[in-house]
Amino acid sequence: MKKYLLTGLLVWLPLAVTIWVLGSVVGVLDGIFAWLVVAAQTVLPESLRPMLQSLREIPGLSVIVMVAALLITGVAVTNMAGQWLLNQSNRLFSNIPIVKSIYTSVKQVSDTLFSSSGQAFREAVLVQYPRAGSWTIAFVTGKPSGEVARALDQDMVTVYVPTTPNPTSGFMLMVPKADVIALQMSVDEALKYVISMGVVAPPASSGSSSLPPGGVSRAATPQS
Repeated sequence: MKKYLLTGLLVWLPLAVTIWVLGSVVGVLDGIFAWLVVAAQTVLPESLRPMLQSLREIPGLSVIVMVAALLITGVAVTNMAGQWLLNQSNRLFSNIPIVKSIYTSVKQVSDTLFSSSGQAFREAVLVQYPRAGSWTIAFVTGKPSGEVARALDQDMVTVYVPTTPNPTSGFMLMVPKADVIALQMSVDEALKYVISMGVVAPPASSGSSSLPPGGVSRAATPQS
């Protein structure tokens, strides 16, 4: 009986968690969409208010609106007029006290992580952490620069070591390039490995991943 219950739990648990997460996200988006509809009702003519109220009652419409808004925004900022408006908005937010510190920090991180030309999280590697002889998965985020690079006397790489099972928190380390071992697994496979606490291992015949400029060599030999 216990075996069958555990087997059934393993079958339904991933689906239940997926539905719960998606439902929570849609619920948050519906709440934001409802707030926008209420705000629009206060400024638009009274004849349009019943239509807005009917839109508010459609479940999941907020997801479609969000995707459409993202697509329209992406198309708009690809031309000169859109770039000018984006630069003006960035300048405005960068001059507002308190807001500028939050906005600038988030923008720098998002530009680094999601930019198509960026190199962050493009390669999974092995590093010795928290002590020599103990290994963990990390992600190359770049190379030290500026004053930090001048203070270091050897070729270093900057890596992010995620925590388990929550990879959104972790540690930034600057380690010698010779002490880092590059992995063939993709970043997605490495994240699954970290989140599952080593249970979901990627296949041994994982395809070779392309190394970013300044990345580590697969021939690197760890030094104790």
